[in-house]
Amino acid sequence: MIPIAKPVIDDEEIEEVTRVLRSGMLTQGPAVKEFEESLAKYHGYRHCVAVSSGTAALHVALLSLDIHSGDEVIVPDFTFIATANAPRFINAKPVFVDVNPKTFNIDANAIKKAITPKTKAVIPVSLYGQAYDIDALREIADKHSLAVVSDNCQAIGASFNGSRNFKDDFLTFSFYPTKNLTTAEGGALLTDDGGLAEEARLWRNIGQKSKYEYVHLGYNLRLSSVHAAIGLAQLRKLDRMTEQRRNNAKMLDELLADYVEIPFVDPRCKHVYHQYTIKTKKRDALQKHLTEKGVGSGVYYPMPLHSLPTFNAQANCPETEKLCTEVLSLPVHPSVTESDIQTIADAIKSFPR
Repeated sequence: MIPIAKPVIDDEEIEEVTRVLRSGMLTQGPAVKEFEESLAKYHGYRHCVAVSSGTAALHVALLSLDIHSGDEVIVPDFTFIATANAPRFINAKPVFVDVNPKTFNIDANAIKKAITPKTKAVIPVSLYGQAYDIDALREIADKHSLAVVSDNCQAIGASFNGSRNFKDDFLTFSFYPTKNLTTAEGGALLTDDGGLAEEARLWRNIGQKSKYEYVHLGYNLRLSSVHAAIGLAQLRKLDRMTEQRRNNAKMLDELLADYVEIPFVDPRCKHVYHQYTIKTKKRDALQKHLTEKGVGSGVYYPMPLHSLPTFNAQANCPETEKLCTEVLSLPVHPSVTESDIQTIADAIKSFPR
């Protein structure tokens, strides 16, 4: 079976972890600082705060921006649940809006319609590895004085108009094992605002500014030095892994364009292909067929977030509802070989249309 995802772990990661273990500095040691500085530089931000997960990064971002009970935070209906859970952690209300069916990312016009006097922030997602429309979001945010927390958990290395800096209040990452860069578990926040960075550090570390000096409530959401060591090794080869994903996507585009709806790429964006997601009206049947042919696949995501009982929410998101019945992600990760690409293409071509 060609897996839908596979972490790339080599001797470099093992050597970095061994170095940290032997140092005895296992948490918040030099490796964490080095990883933070390297990641901030890579994405063109002044500050990076490493945390324990992408979910934690979103949570800390909203806390640092002083979003609180009763505030509204606009989120896309078509994304992973953590995006919408983050406002609920602080008793704010996630407001679900529709997405652009071509890019899969949040629809700027839908955001405009959802803004109320209670709206304090928006969390646009760069879904599957392609940046959202940063120009449109920045214009809306500036006009309505909204904070922007970019959920870039699937899009490390992605750029918009040649820049990896998204002109936001925070850019957040997840380093889960299936992500383009992994630390086994982990996340991070990037920002150009020194004050926000300091707040984020307080919230991730029990509100502690210095030993036994507690500024306010905080959590234990730190990234360990062991996890940071993995991230350092991964970051050094991220560009190579990204190009492998992009090359695999290009081959799939060429082989599948006449058979399914291949991913649309905004010409302003560099897509990093966390997922290679096609659309087909026979999604479930095709997925079953691929499994029989030894090709893994995934459905991200099978239902609109607003429809989940845990949210008890109302939303009018017809594009999301349609996408949830049509999207199917195919293997595109760096371990996929040219032979695997041909196997994937042959399996799809053999499916009755």
